[in-house]
Amino acid sequence: MSSSSLTASSYSFPFTTSLKSSHPIPLSCSFPLKHHTLHLKSSPSLFVSPSGAATPTTSIEIDKSPISATPSRVLPFRVGHGFDLHRLEPGYPLIIGGINIPHDRGCEAHSDGDVLLHCVVDAILGALGLPDIGQIFPDSDPKWKGCDSSVFVHESVRLMHEAGYDIGNLDATLILQRPKLSPHKDAIKANLSALLGVDASVVNIKAKTHEKVDSLGENRSIAAHTVVLLMKK
Repeated sequence: MSSSSLTASSYSFPFTTSLKSSHPIPLSCSFPLKHHTLHLKSSPSLFVSPSGAATPTTSIEIDKSPISATPSRVLPFRVGHGFDLHRLEPGYPLIIGGINIPHDRGCEAHSDGDVLLHCVVDAILGALGLPDIGQIFPDSDPKWKGCDSSVFVHESVRLMHEAGYDIGNLDATLILQRPKLSPHKDAIKANLSALLGVDASVVNIKAKTHEKVDSLGENRSIAAHTVVLLMKK
């Protein structure tokens, strides 16, 4: 992975992800340190799979900036917003909240294209002050090709617990012209609640059409917004 940098506020800790390919992805992320620089780059170490294939590990490292190293005070709650949009194309499954929805087209994406789970992950990461889903799980990395988006949800929940927070409540809005989601809302809500490890009463799912306006209203795309409240444990 090429080296890039961005500003983050956080202290760092390691975590490891295991995917269907059985390749552990060692990462280190951070929580609140003002004016620190976050570098995404390949580590010199290699992981050798049972098949004998060697895969470079990926790391997220924090470099202190001379501007300020004063830790932010711990907040009693944090709020995050997530947004995602995907094109709808024939020949793809339409997966929303981990549920396969019958339709004549689905999301064209690098992973499974689950627009709801992607924006839920971004909302949690945003509340924690972390990089977005595209930086932690870039679509330029072949290891995420066709990946089940529940992997991303589990990692964001893990980061949330490591930072000392629980979900207070989550509110999501799906925007699509077709199909109607009313028959599937309960299944989507139940599955999302299970992935987050919370009671279904704190998860709300809404669906709106786009009044036949632009790509959303013409059944050429689907979008989702999520707002999440995190509460200090």
